[in-house]
Amino acid sequence: MQSSATASTTAVLRVMNERAVFAEVFRLGKASRPELAGITGLSKPTVGITLNNLEDAGLLRQVGRRSGPAGRSALLYEVRPEAGYVLAVDIGRAFVRTALADLVGTVVARKQEPSRGSDDQDLVAQLTRLADELAATAGITRGDITLAVYGTPGIHDKSDGSLHLAPNLPGWDRPDSLTQLGDITKATYVVENDANLAAIGEARYGLGRDVRHFVFVSIGTGTGMGVVIDGRLYRGARGAAGEVGYMPVGDGDPLLDQPESRRRGMFESVASAGAVVATAQRLGTLGAATAKEVLDAARAGDPAARQTVDREIDYLGRALAGVTAVLDPELVVLGGGLGAHAGDLLTGPLLEKLGRLVALRPPRIEVSTLGTEGVLLGAIASGLTAAHDLVLSRAAPSTT
Repeated sequence: MQSSATASTTAVLRVMNERAVFAEVFRLGKASRPELAGITGLSKPTVGITLNNLEDAGLLRQVGRRSGPAGRSALLYEVRPEAGYVLAVDIGRAFVRTALADLVGTVVARKQEPSRGSDDQDLVAQLTRLADELAATAGITRGDITLAVYGTPGIHDKSDGSLHLAPNLPGWDRPDSLTQLGDITKATYVVENDANLAAIGEARYGLGRDVRHFVFVSIGTGTGMGVVIDGRLYRGARGAAGEVGYMPVGDGDPLLDQPESRRRGMFESVASAGAVVATAQRLGTLGAATAKEVLDAARAGDPAARQTVDREIDYLGRALAGVTAVLDPELVVLGGGLGAHAGDLLTGPLLEKLGRLVALRPPRIEVSTLGTEGVLLGAIASGLTAAHDLVLSRAAPSTT
């Protein structure tokens, strides 16, 4: 009779083998038993048993054969897409963007609409409805979602379930406010800073692929930064790494006299989309009501709009000089509503200014190619890893 210690060890080894085999099948797309044995170092019989276990659990499926030498062929396996689903949500002040991805990362449904984030309960109701609509499009129910990832401004305080440094989302700074998100799908959920998710999206799908050290800088309604060091997202001791809105770079600007400047941070008060509009109007571009209109006026040669853009370059240049001095990134990716649409006006002059401020050659500066999808793609990328762990843990034998 097998001892409890032996049984526990056997169960742990089975879990390790299943995770290793599943991860390689996901990475390769399709894989055979001999191929997996060669990659994982496990014996062919062990790989065969593991594949059977994962197939019985509904996580893998057979998808034909691959011809081998001397007419031999091997069964091919792939991840069963409908074995799990990830809900990705980008919560902004103006818009809510959502997507539902299956277990291999294919987006099966998406929706975008104006945000109702002026009240936390209204926003939760909106997100619940959107989750229902996405699930119905995919032919499942909201309860079939494995994991939800919510991208928000600010910092998730796990000690009391609140959101800090997100003035554009009133009500979420109350203790336990974020626990409401758990009621949307009744599944495991993760709350992550939106700039961090955008950085993950860049690392997986965008300009950050194969770049070990880079930063993603979002300039829009607010400002934020995601930091990737040695190929991994860096959050800092309290999750506040990248809160560049609070960098002291705007001395002397009249916007700093506004009551909200202390709450928003010095850099954000003078460099965000709203600050660009306020500066342009003060300097004489009176008809500009949005940052896009200021940028268009600058392209058309409006002197006040051009001066506004020059100020933005000055603030952003000083902020990036500080970032470069501390982190020495290879690449700066600009995103957000303002960052993404002002590339032709910002990148060249910004690189020139940065070259005068930093000790060595400045990093490359490029505009994100992911547009408004960066946060959602990052949520899917990070969510898939966690969702894989969840479905594997549910299929795993007890180790007790």
